[in-house]
Amino acid sequence: MKTQFFSAAALVLFCSSLAFAGERGTLIFEDDFERNESQETKDEIGKGWGSNSRSRAKGNKQVDLRNGAMYIYIHKVADHAVSVTHPAEFKNGAVALRFMLEDPKDSLGLNFADLKYKPVHAGHLFVTKISPKNLMITDLKTGNMDLKIRDQRKAGTLSPELKEMLKTKSKRFPLKLETGKWYDLLVSIDGDTLTVSIDGKKVGSFSSEGMAHPTKRLLRLAVPRNAVVDDVKIYSRGEKS
Repeated sequence: MKTQFFSAAALVLFCSSLAFAGERGTLIFEDDFERNESQETKDEIGKGWGSNSRSRAKGNKQVDLRNGAMYIYIHKVADHAVSVTHPAEFKNGAVALRFMLEDPKDSLGLNFADLKYKPVHAGHLFVTKISPKNLMITDLKTGNMDLKIRDQRKAGTLSPELKEMLKTKSKRFPLKLETGKWYDLLVSIDGDTLTVSIDGKKVGSFSSEGMAHPTKRLLRLAVPRNAVVDDVKIYSRGEKS
């Protein structure tokens, strides 16, 4: 009887896991970082990952695979936040990963881009940034990274109306995350809405037209200081559910 009970419980758990995975969509990429590098002086992430260490940190190593995880840290000569990239082509979908911030000043950004879309700087579409104290979701496509707006912003010629409009392109939510602790993150995009959950609990949701860009082609993990990432999974869900 005991064996039957545990078998039934295992079956329920298995079916629940399948249903949850189905809600996320079809798994198109996963990485558990359980591998070694051949040297310790340059980024050697593998499995389709890239970084901006060569162009922004004079080639110095900023990504280290150890203990079955990806440690991202900015080098002292870098002139830009670390950007660790992977192709992620979908219309609606989700990114799940585990992360750890080791210092109160650390943060992790998930920046979604389409380098084929030229009206914005560097393909930026939208970003969600997690720090120990808050979550920020920002529409970049119709906000700060729109080339016309970006040029005016850099020139200091933004009109009061545009400045007010840009305030509507971000939303902030309070967080209380512990440093040195692993968390499960889920970022889900459905139509023009991006929703963030941590450890299975919804933290925040924000709707803006930039999120509805027809094709997200690239995931950038944006790290201005340090962050640790593991068990990355990318899902595609096709049309708006």
